[in-house]
Amino acid sequence: QVQLVESGGGLVQPGGSLRLSCAASGSTFTRYPISWYRQAPGKERELVATITTTGSSTTYVEAVKGRFTISRDNGKNTVYLQMNSLKPEDTAVYFCSAFGLIWGQGTQVTVSS
Repeated sequence: QVQLVESGGGLVQPGGSLRLSCAASGSTFTRYPISWYRQAPGKERELVATITTTGSSTTYVEAVKGRFTISRDNGKNTVYLQMNSLKPEDTAVYFCSAFGLIWGQGTQVTVSS
C-alpha cells in the first residue's frame, strides 16, 4: 500500500508562492489519482485539486483556479501543488490523498503579513 508524506508548507506573505510536495512510497503510486485537500481551523476538509494517474487531466476547486497548479512526476513518485498569489484565506493544513482513503500527515500553510 502506498504511503504519502507532504512537505513544503510554511509562512508566506499575501501574494507570495509556495510549492507543496507529496512523496509516495511503494511501486503502485502510478495507479493512483492523487488529490490535495485542505482544512482550515474550525472548517471541514475541502478538496482543492486532483490529478489523474498520468497527469493528463486536472481539476480544481473554483477558489484556487488560475492560482494553483497540480502536477506529478511518476518517475520521482511525487505530486506537487504550486500555489501562487496566495491569500490569507488559503491558510490551512494541506493534505494529499489517494482515493480519499490513504492520507499523508499534512503540512501547514500560513498566509499572513
